[in-house]
Amino acid sequence: QVQLVESGGGLVQAGGSLRLSCAASGRTLSTYVMGWFRQAPGKEREFVATISRSGDNIDYADSVKGRFTISRDNSKNTVYLQMNSLKPEDTAVYCCAATPGAYSNSIRISDYPYWGQGTQVTVSS
Repeated sequence: QVQLVESGGGLVQAGGSLRLSCAASGRTLSTYVMGWFRQAPGKEREFVATISRSGDNIDYADSVKGRFTISRDNSKNTVYLQMNSLKPEDTAVYCCAATPGAYSNSIRISDYPYWGQGTQVTVSS
């Protein structure tokens, strides 16, 4: 199975940017559909972005469209989440997830069996 490790979180002012990385090991990343999800304090985990195996099929949550960009570099076994124009409501633990399922991509948490530990993103106002 694949192991996932996120990095790149931190504290940033509103309007700033961060780039999250999700490094995979154990299996070739290109065999997985990938997703980013987040969980804010006191809230349920929610979908952020998803990308197909080849990177040509992408979907975003409405709350991040136009501000966040998901990408992947299968040669580096890494998925990225570029976050621009950050808002305080983006504060959360961000996790990447992988699924070998027969999807082009997926926004459903239940479709993903493999998860990283997460990285904290805090946006100050």
